[in-house]
Amino acid sequence: MASLAQWVAGARPRTLPAAVAPVVVGTAAAAAEDTAQLGLAVLALIVAVSLQIGVNYANDYSDGIRGTDEDRVGPVRLVGQRIANPDNVKLMAFLWFGVGAFAGLALVALAQTWLLIPLGALAVVAAWRYTGGDNPYGYRGLGEVYVFLFFGLLATLGTEYTQANAISLVGVLGAIAVGCLASAILVANNLRDIPSDTVAGKQTLAVRLGDAKTRRLYLGLFVVAAAATGLMAFWHPFAPVALVGLLLAAPGLKAVLSGATGKALVPAIATTGIAELVWALLLVYPLAR
Repeated sequence: MASLAQWVAGARPRTLPAAVAPVVVGTAAAAAEDTAQLGLAVLALIVAVSLQIGVNYANDYSDGIRGTDEDRVGPVRLVGQRIANPDNVKLMAFLWFGVGAFAGLALVALAQTWLLIPLGALAVVAAWRYTGGDNPYGYRGLGEVYVFLFFGLLATLGTEYTQANAISLVGVLGAIAVGCLASAILVANNLRDIPSDTVAGKQTLAVRLGDAKTRRLYLGLFVVAAAATGLMAFWHPFAPVALVGLLLAAPGLKAVLSGATGKALVPAIATTGIAELVWALLLVYPLAR
């Protein structure tokens, strides 16, 4: 029977900055239009974090029952390591999806942004189908596309839209940057798992691209995020200050670009997430001032 610490580890806390950052940036973009609303931001945060935890448990369940997690480096695999009953892990995933759905309904009701309901429902379905179902798209190299769309564009612009009832160009640039940085977390994760995913037949984008191209993709995502941040200076001159936050990813970038493998890549996942979150927080004042 899994301990509380193992359940927490199974939620993969290192990935949570990818859920917090888009809400911070979306709220900052709304603040730039003098329409930020803290209560709605908190609800958006609950939605994003709940979906992130839900998809983490869902991936644990689906990869575990397929045998993909039999021999992995990295965080606890509740099902793959036979720590927890698979049905309980699946139930945990859907409980968190339920929390996210309930908070999402409250958010759109208060904000009167009913257009977001089908998009939210699509996000939940996509979260499950990432590694679940008969033909999971995460096994076809589309995981990064999911992350960019849902934890980048939708999460950021959805947050802004619920508070401002509009989407700004600055919000779009922020969403692109968030999507790139969140995708970089997954790229680092999948780079680490190339050997085990190849054996298991999991065709992630990293497996399809190969080691060298995946490392270049990781760097390219940071370049695009930095460029999007720089472009914000046309409207908010101090926005590039947020680039300081990306310096926190230096250890991860060094590990990836130096050819590190296996456990040596684990810090890259954590530092990328931390860099994304600090970058987002540093954007708040330049956009809201």
